[in-house]
Amino acid sequence: MKQSLIILGIILFVSININMKAQDDKRLIFKFTIDAPVEEVYKSWTTLEGIKSFFAPDGSVELKNFGNFHIYFFPDAPAGQRGSENNVVLSYEENKMFSFTWDFPPSLMDLRNNQRTVVLIRMNKIDENKTEFLFIQSGWGSSEDWIKGYNYFKKAWGDVVLARLKYKFEKGAIDWNNLPDYSSYVVEALED
Repeated sequence: MKQSLIILGIILFVSININMKAQDDKRLIFKFTIDAPVEEVYKSWTTLEGIKSFFAPDGSVELKNFGNFHIYFFPDAPAGQRGSENNVVLSYEENKMFSFTWDFPPSLMDLRNNQRTVVLIRMNKIDENKTEFLFIQSGWGSSEDWIKGYNYFKKAWGDVVLARLKYKFEKGAIDWNNLPDYSSYVVEALED
């Protein structure tokens, strides 16, 4: 009887810890289909040419572990103010997966200077011209600033970056001198 109570206690303890961990593991998730070959979707994220076609006017992309993944939203601004300048590639598998660190906007300077999240992108070939696209941003804290960051990126990824990605494959690369209306391409985050 005593052993049964001990085992039951251990199971209860482990169950509570697993549930607490799952509740704290907040993720920002987007999932949708892109009418494009998986190879082209992969290149859009892993090459400078690809980044410039939808993400930002310039950057630095080194497809190697801990290589640069810098996205310059304002390429002519002084260093430190060009955009996402201090991120790195974490892992990749050609035409299947790409992950990188991601920092915060200047409006959340303490987090921008001291923290990073992780973005994981998975691509699944549905057919020759259709790709299932999964985007997950994780590594969130729980303070007020972290919550502001989460809410900021929910809109920034879904309303801007991923919308531009979809636009690119339907209408063509983004013209940075004459931004198109891509509002009909907005992607809603999934509930985590």
